[in-house]
Amino acid sequence: MNTTHKYTLAGCMAILLWSTNVAFIRNVTEQLGPIGGAAMIYTVSSTLLAIFIGLPSLKRFSIKYLALGGALFVSYEMCLALALGMANDRHQAVEMGVINYLWPSLTVLLAVLASKKSINPALYPAMALSFFGVAWTVSGDEGLSIAQLATNISSNPVSYCLAFIGAFLWATYCNLTKRLAKGENAITWFFIGTAIALWIKYAFSNEPALTFSVNASIDLVLAATAMGAGYALWNIAIINGNMVMLATMSYFTPIFSTFFSAMLLDIELTATFWQGVVMVTIASLSCWVLTRKN
Repeated sequence: MNTTHKYTLAGCMAILLWSTNVAFIRNVTEQLGPIGGAAMIYTVSSTLLAIFIGLPSLKRFSIKYLALGGALFVSYEMCLALALGMANDRHQAVEMGVINYLWPSLTVLLAVLASKKSINPALYPAMALSFFGVAWTVSGDEGLSIAQLATNISSNPVSYCLAFIGAFLWATYCNLTKRLAKGENAITWFFIGTAIALWIKYAFSNEPALTFSVNASIDLVLAATAMGAGYALWNIAIINGNMVMLATMSYFTPIFSTFFSAMLLDIELTATFWQGVVMVTIASLSCWVLTRKN
């Protein structure tokens, strides 16, 4: 196997590992609490990243990158983790994962708007399909229903809002850090920042003290390893991997994530739910293709 293929394989493994995040985060937060469980995941992940990637000197990074990039990263990770942990049940947690995957389409849209280039008119229906797919998924088994959509969202508005806000935050992060990072990567520090922010929130919350069991500890290690290893492998992949192939595969993450979530959380998803997931995936991939051609 040549070097390029090895790096590409590492990137594919990263995508598959990230696809397990929804299920693993939900598993841990069910046992350790939405805030405390998330704080533990990012604490262990930070430790693993510090060991395997290292703690680069802060002097290497621009202040703008650390401030803006760090704030966006920490805010996004908190939104996603809390949206998953605070979901009413496992099925709703998977819905949060689908909402989260609005970010690829939003990333493309923000990139095009920021570039001030002419926008391919086909980009708008592709964006609309992405949001329609989310609405189709959240509406339930009867297809798109505004009344049912409103009812489902009103059952847990905080989680739905956090998931939507998170998608916009990550799209903004992807666009800004590309310009501010200047080839550097402060991911370990950002993970540490996320862990600290979550522990501060936990300290001011009403959550009970953390109670560890064997199952909780195993799930915690799995969640932290999948998350940390995903970022570590991706950093390796972007050096010399086939980025066209990796970018294409990454747009299928909603399908991978939903599949792993259903399997690991032991839930059954309806055909209607899968239709919404496929819509979001097709929309994201279409946005990327249209931008490449434009």
